Order: sequence, then structure tokens, then C-alpha cells
Amino acid sequence: MNYQSILNEIQNEIKPLFKQGQVANYIPALAKANPNDFAMSLITLDGEEYNIGSYEKKFSIQSISKVFTFTLALKNYSKELYKRVGHEPSGDPFNSLVQLEYENGIPRNPFINAGAIATTDTLLSLYKDDTFKKVLEFIKETSMQDDIIFNENIYHSELEHGFRNLALINLMKSFKNIKNNTEDVIQTYFKQCSIMMNTKQLAKSMLYLANHGINPKNNERLINESQAKRINSLMLTCGHYDASGDFAYRVGLPGKSGVGGGIVAIVPKKMAISVYSPKLNEKGNSLIGTKALELFTTKTGLSIF
Repeated sequence: MNYQSILNEIQNEIKPLFKQGQVANYIPALAKANPNDFAMSLITLDGEEYNIGSYEKKFSIQSISKVFTFTLALKNYSKELYKRVGHEPSGDPFNSLVQLEYENGIPRNPFINAGAIATTDTLLSLYKDDTFKKVLEFIKETSMQDDIIFNENIYHSELEHGFRNLALINLMKSFKNIKNNTEDVIQTYFKQCSIMMNTKQLAKSMLYLANHGINPKNNERLINESQAKRINSLMLTCGHYDASGDFAYRVGLPGKSGVGGGIVAIVPKKMAISVYSPKLNEKGNSLIGTKALELFTTKTGLSIF
């Protein structure tokens, strides 16, 4: 299959969509993104790479970071983690407080904001002051890239404007589902959301999930096969918040989005794909990124269904 020509076709077909969508503006630093940016990278398990657009340009991965923190927490806590964070779709917006109140401070899954904050808290119990360093090291390990850092401006912008996330952590704290100092937890969470990567690095960093938990670059087992299966299943059912069903319906792959405009998707035993386009749909997912992935699975037949 000629993946490069398929990516070129997709780049051409998505052009009319640039008039639609809105760059995230509730975090001022994210509002500065170039609305016309587009990149797509595809990396196979045997190391073939295909790229289009501004694939060397870094952007803040935002909620895609939740895949890495969930991986680390699941690796360390196994089923015990589910006492603190569930594994069901929420059906509510990613920053909803309502469900959390009804369900006694136990977030539905690790990919909504409350679930990711609770997951970060479990890591703080393990790694203490080194938590963010451990998360960053893990991302460097999975992507085999050493130049990955977080963006100080985006981090401070989130700290200054993340009122909803502060409400979520305090509500969970009131239900005793946050064990560490709330300030430490939320700062670590905002830092991980501010990590900067490009589509090429992101696709590389997700190959372990396409390969049953083994990094195909060096054959190192990062997590066991059962844990990789669970992470992929949650990416399929919860990776796009209350649009997860729609993403599964249109694209048919496990995937995770971030409000920075990135999406990663996994084709089991074959490849990882990453897309970047900062204009979002009304559910907070990359509008053009979603369409590009839908076109990809339609053209290649590489859906899991």
C-alpha cells in the first residue's frame, strides 16, 4: 500500500475544512496556535515513516499526556487503580463536575480531566517530587527522543486560567480521592499537559500500544499485553470524551485527542498515526484531525472493525 500517496490525497481533501472549527481559547496561550497548521505522521512497527504538513512543528500535547500517566499508573497499581478511577465512558464533557458529584468523587475514566488528575495523584504517591520528571522520562523512552520538554508559557497560562480543573481536584479532595497536596498534583498535571511534541514524535511514542506493550524500536517490554489491551480499549471508548462513540463510528481505531489540536491513533500490530490541526470541533477534538483519520481508515481499510 502506498501510504505516502494516501497521505497526500488526504492533505488535498481536507482543504475545504479549514474554514470550520475554533482554536482553543479558554487557555490564552493555546489561542496563539496557527489555525492553518496541519501535519500527519504514520510510523509502522518495522520503522517505516510517512509524513505530510508541518510534522516537525511542536505543539502542546495536552490530554494526549493522559495516555502516558495512565500507562505508568496501571503498570504500578494494576487493578487497584480502579478503586480511584473507573474505566467506563462518561458521556459528559471532559471537564464536567456533575458526574463527579453524583459518583462520590470517583471519576469515570482516566481520560477525562478529573480522572487524569486522580491518576496523577496516584503517581505522586509513588514518585513524590520526581513525578513530572518520571512522566517526561517515560515519554522520552517511548518516543526514543531526548529533546522533549514542557512549555513554561502554556503551563503558567493553565495555572492562571484552570479554574474548572481546580474545582475538580478540590471536589475529589472533599471525597478523599486526592491523597497528596492539591497544589502539587495540579501543578504536575498542568506541566504534563504542556509537554511539546510533533506528530512524528507522538506517533513513535505510541508504537508500544500498537505492539502489545513492547517498544518495537528496542524490543523492550514497557507494560504487559493485558495492560496494553486495557489502555487501547479505553482509548477507543473514552479517548475523545463525549464524542468517543462518534470517533469509533467514523474512524474505527483506538485514539486519544488533546485540545492543543493533536490526535494519536493505533492500528494494532501495524502502526501508530498522529495528526495535528489546532481548530477544534464543539466537543474539543481536532476537527480536521478527526476527518483526516476517517479518510485514512476509509482509504486503507485499516479500521479494527
